[in-house]
Amino acid sequence: MRTLHRHMITSYIGPFLMTFFIAVFVLFMQFLWKYVDDLIGKGLETQTLAKLFFYASLTTFPLALPLAILLSSLMTFGSLGEHFELVALKSAGMSLQKIMMPLIIMAFLTSVSAFVFANNILPFVNLKMKSLLYDIEQKKPALNIKEGVFYNGIEGYTIRIEKKDPDGISCKGIMIYDQTQNVGNNKVSIAESGKMAMTADKQYLSVVLYNGINYEEVVDPKNETKHTLIRSKFKEQSVLFDLSGFKMVRTDEGLFKSSYAMLDISQINNITDSLQTEKEKQISGFRNNFMEMMSEDRILKPTAHAMDSLHEAIASFAPAPAENTPVEKQADITKRTQVVDMALNIVRSKQYYIESLISQMDSDSRPLISLSVEWHKKFTLSFACLILFFVGAPLGAIIRKGGLGMPVVVSVVIFVLFFIIGTMGEKMTIEGVLP
Repeated sequence: MRTLHRHMITSYIGPFLMTFFIAVFVLFMQFLWKYVDDLIGKGLETQTLAKLFFYASLTTFPLALPLAILLSSLMTFGSLGEHFELVALKSAGMSLQKIMMPLIIMAFLTSVSAFVFANNILPFVNLKMKSLLYDIEQKKPALNIKEGVFYNGIEGYTIRIEKKDPDGISCKGIMIYDQTQNVGNNKVSIAESGKMAMTADKQYLSVVLYNGINYEEVVDPKNETKHTLIRSKFKEQSVLFDLSGFKMVRTDEGLFKSSYAMLDISQINNITDSLQTEKEKQISGFRNNFMEMMSEDRILKPTAHAMDSLHEAIASFAPAPAENTPVEKQADITKRTQVVDMALNIVRSKQYYIESLISQMDSDSRPLISLSVEWHKKFTLSFACLILFFVGAPLGAIIRKGGLGMPVVVSVVIFVLFFIIGTMGEKMTIEGVLP
């Protein structure tokens, strides 16, 4: 029996690890293609990219793990059926459940590990990746001044270089617009040649200009319609550009902790209890306020005479008094009309109050629904691993095909259905269509 268990485990482990890392790679490439425009051309350090790729790979586990379990179980039992090993074991009096027992235990342990990962590790990984990705998206592209192109990546300046020497330092035909005073292109420096290099700490860009002219247009403070052009020649002039804006500034991770994907089960429960308590307070306050407003003496005294007048006015729709109506009758009709108007105003105010409360309750229910979805996500990964294993193992014994041929086709079809159903259910739940 131990030999059989060892054989089943070794037959399962290999396909599982292979398919798992293949799935992680495919899903990671999807992430890479999605954010490739935000990563290229920003001069990111290797360490920063390595961190981002590591966190992004970990976030693919909730999809890669069920797919790997489904495909590996299909491959394992398909290979056993293809080589008639299942037939031999059944001939020896062993049922399929008994043959699957060691892999069932492994699938159960994998599900427990998946729950621990989804509850404790995945929120931390989401926090790290989202904050790092946000900082990368906000970072300016790396300094890259091309020939014959106006470059405005440095705040307050526009630079144009006619030609660069192969050494990357010496340049010819340099033009620099100084826009730091926010008054337009009223200051420009033109030089025949120059040298451009970063300082040792990469905090500044040092540009030395040779044989050039400075042009500056100055507005007369007494008469703004007059502009004076000042022109000065120079043989050598140095300009220092601050490059601190090109550094990636890390945002406080605490700003991202309010996202529901960064919470574990205990935190979700605490926030849900607080929101539910607040919601119950609003409902209780509405009930008390509504009953209080309905029984306010200052609006409508609940006397028998007033109620009789109201009923009579409603029954007769409070007709307007005719010209030949006696004065006493006109006063009575006018009084009933006032009662009806008062009742209608009360009803309208209650209607507006209820409509505003319903709208507020709907908006307050959104966070509760999102929290509930995230709470269930902590368990869906574990259940998906178990369910897909019990789908893949018997199905592999039925199709009796091993390798990466038929099992891949069948597993992809099943996994696509699983993914579509899960995504549709989540969307419909968030929109309030499903509980």
